[in-house]
Amino acid sequence: MLLRGVLLALQALQLAGALDLPAGSCAFEESTCGFDSVLASLPWILNEEGHYIYVDTSFGKQGEKAVLLSPDLQAEEWSCLRLVYQITTSSESLSDPSQLNLYMRFEDESFDRLLWSAKEPSDSWLIASLDLQNSSKKFKILIEGVLGQGNTASIALFEIKMTTGYCIECDFEENHLCGFVNRWNPNVNWFVGGGSIRNVHSILPKDHTFKSELGHYMYVDSVYVKHFQEVAQLISPLTTAPMAGCLSFYYQIQQGNDNVFSLYTRDVAGLYEEIWKADRPGNAAWNLAEVEFNAPYPMEVIFEVAFNGPKGGYVALDDISFSPVHCQNQTELLFSAVEASCNFEQDLCNFYQDKEGPGWTRVKVKPNMYRAGDHTTGLGYYLLANTKFTSQPGYIGRLYGPSLPGNLQYCLRFHYAIYGFLKMSDTLAVYIFEENHVVQEKIWSVLESPRGVWMQAEITFKKPMPTKVVFMSLCKSFWDCGLVALDDITIQLGSCSSSEKLPPPPGECTFEQDECTFTQEKRNRSSWHRRRGETPTSYTGPKGDHTTGVGYYMYIEASHMVYGQKARLLSRPLRGVSGKHCLTFFYHMYGGGTGLLSVYLRKEEDSEESLLWRRRGEQSISWLRALIEYSCERQHRIIFEAIRGISIRSDIAIDDVKFQAGPCGEMEDTTQQSSGYSEDLNEIEY
Repeated sequence: MLLRGVLLALQALQLAGALDLPAGSCAFEESTCGFDSVLASLPWILNEEGHYIYVDTSFGKQGEKAVLLSPDLQAEEWSCLRLVYQITTSSESLSDPSQLNLYMRFEDESFDRLLWSAKEPSDSWLIASLDLQNSSKKFKILIEGVLGQGNTASIALFEIKMTTGYCIECDFEENHLCGFVNRWNPNVNWFVGGGSIRNVHSILPKDHTFKSELGHYMYVDSVYVKHFQEVAQLISPLTTAPMAGCLSFYYQIQQGNDNVFSLYTRDVAGLYEEIWKADRPGNAAWNLAEVEFNAPYPMEVIFEVAFNGPKGGYVALDDISFSPVHCQNQTELLFSAVEASCNFEQDLCNFYQDKEGPGWTRVKVKPNMYRAGDHTTGLGYYLLANTKFTSQPGYIGRLYGPSLPGNLQYCLRFHYAIYGFLKMSDTLAVYIFEENHVVQEKIWSVLESPRGVWMQAEITFKKPMPTKVVFMSLCKSFWDCGLVALDDITIQLGSCSSSEKLPPPPGECTFEQDECTFTQEKRNRSSWHRRRGETPTSYTGPKGDHTTGVGYYMYIEASHMVYGQKARLLSRPLRGVSGKHCLTFFYHMYGGGTGLLSVYLRKEEDSEESLLWRRRGEQSISWLRALIEYSCERQHRIIFEAIRGISIRSDIAIDDVKFQAGPCGEMEDTTQQSSGYSEDLNEIEY
């Protein structure tokens, strides 16, 4: 049941703005404001007395969905979408609660983008705040409720509101406080100040927004402090889109007080980082603070006050705002992920070598059965430390990356492959070179690795001074030298583990967790299988997946099939839209008896299938990239069909499937046409 007291508390706010809600908003008083239930799902029910809509188990059963679709919207400026919701369930069904999902549906994309998901039951209304990046493209908001276990499972929506600005901004004039929450402490807490609120123990200020007693702000008072270092925390909503710029706010600290006012960021892994601290007591007026704020991945901002005793006075906070422009006092070198990354297709980008000699050589290998190609496409360039032909023992090849600003957390990812070494330890190592101190620190090295397989490495690091990443290949002995290959280096802000907490990209599947939304036409021994590592039959199939080298891929096991037998993997139904689409995936066709791999488009209404792409016979020992550009304005599926060849050495694999709106464009390479095939399309007779 919904708490009536909480409902009444929110009602005044809702009624005040119900007559003048911006596009994409609804208070659900007398209607759903153009938000419509999708016919193929359960309906959302408008409460008889208004105030909210809901779906519960009296209208459906466990696993059934109710989908609400907004009218066409546009966010040409950065916007914040706030959702007031509640999920309820019975105590015996906590293992499988109801779930609420929110998607964005762009008019030119076949897939919906998952922005947010929640399944935590609550006995009160909760607020979700979601940043929407500015875009000229039209979109719809899709809200999906999935009923969980139990006879009392329900999901309710009290309000949807979309406003221009960032979710992290707040003047504290509305009851929902922009989604900011106080972390409860028995003794000291953040409270709403201003308006009719007074504190007899302290002389609190007028608010900054209206500069009058009518406005509101947040404050924390030391009058109830009982212990040394009592802490009060005010926590912002979690950012949901990458943002970087200047975070500003106004604050007051009662003069001569024994307290510490600090600002922290906290990521989804719980890692705190202090980004600002008040260095002086301030004055009786409101003080402006400007802080450089980088949030490349989801994080919270925490305003923290630590008191050393009951005479610490008060700290007040108001008018938090954000600008994508850097602060006026910004003097640090700015970071560019594009400039710090390289796939070596054109040149060395911003990487360079020692002047002593070319330890690393940029090479390209044509598809063949003996040497793997690059990781990017299977047909392009990569770097090779050609230590096998170096004349002197103790040879070292160093590759330096561009300069990185200090005091930022970075995620370094790259792919490497090792050939020929008897002892693999330290054949490739990564160092951090601190420019100001001429100090090198090893942060990663190869211990053991499958030979000839592209492996992914990822390293999170942070240094106070400007640094460079150095890749070093070492040949300890002339008699034990081999080849070290390097490709697809990326450096991004934030922790490498942070990306694991993000919603999966729409239309992408690496098969690391499961088969995503793909289904089998028939599931038996002769269908597609999800696997990691080598396939059972020698001289066919990949040695590892394309994503990381140690992950999963989909393949057909030829020893379980007969000559000419088919296996078909189907995508979920894709929405038909106008314009071109680009499908990319990696395929592996190695083995003397390899058969056929085809990609079809099937229109749902008449089951008509058209051939988009095909490869026949053995192609390479490497993973190769395929690009397919197509158009379809009707609902459809994409089908991957593998046909077993003349022998058991006929394993075929696919990995890293990705659907994108728009033409393939600059991703297309000259050696492999995106919309054609390398041979005639006559069917093989089996």
